[in-house]
Amino acid sequence: MAKLIYSAIASLDGYVEDKRGDFGWAAPDEEVHAFVNDLERPVGTYLYGRRMYETMVYWETVAINGDEPAPIRDFTKIWRAAEKIVYSRTLQTVTSARTRIEREFDPTAVEQLKESSARDISVGGAELAGKALAAGLVDECHLFLGPIVVGGGKPVLPVDVHLRLELLDEHRFRSGVVHLRYAVRG
Repeated sequence: MAKLIYSAIASLDGYVEDKRGDFGWAAPDEEVHAFVNDLERPVGTYLYGRRMYETMVYWETVAINGDEPAPIRDFTKIWRAAEKIVYSRTLQTVTSARTRIEREFDPTAVEQLKESSARDISVGGAELAGKALAAGLVDECHLFLGPIVVGGGKPVLPVDVHLRLELLDEHRFRSGVVHLRYAVRG
């Protein structure tokens, strides 16, 4: 059975984007990006909301001609090889390969996907991850906390869900980013 993993880069005060919707401050450096790539390598399917998909579809068209840093080239290959499911009521078409649209987030369908998948599944975007956390579907959370306080915005974790987490691992980076890996215990 595959694990459903929520990974996010957040400010130290717990936001994935600030009050203006900006998240440029969260761009990983090469060291963090290479670490993220190693975490993403076992993922066979990405679950996205529309806005996260529209951000991530960049990886479908980025040129990998050798001028980019190795972590960029590596993640491009990882992302393109994976299946993608976009949950959206408004998106009419997708612009990436291996991608389909689902109109509603169905916890039963996601549970069945976990049971039938040989590779792990990643849920991207705080809102969609909040739904998956509330439904008890998420097995692990990978939080990358950056050395910045943004004072508000979109929270990395849902405000109305109670979860018990078990710290499985932690890693510090030269940039001051800290990775925390948690098992979700309900």
